Amino acid sequence: MTDTLISLLSILIGITGAYSTARIFKKYSFGIIGNTIAGVFGSILFIKSFGRLGFNPQSIMEFGEFHLTLFIINLVVSFLGGSLTVILISKLKHKMNRS
Repeated sequence: MTDTLISLLSILIGITGAYSTARIFKKYSFGIIGNTIAGVFGSILFIKSFGRLGFNPQSIMEFGEFHLTLFIINLVVSFLGGSLTVILISKLKHKMNRS
């Protein structure tokens, strides 16, 4: 598995997190395109921010070895990134509409 493939899987899991949050909580849904965009950006933002702790794609494939534990942490953070981004964008949208 390469660093690029791990990054693409992380983004896919972020999109899945955004979709699942929007499906469970209907009020946070932005439609297919909006949820996809939120999932992509949320996943990338969270992995770039928290990946410095040691579970970024480069650390997962360090020295050519695959570290499964770091990969699982990466996927969980990506899922949470997509999920929380949908919620935060929805709250921001409602706050701006009130003004």
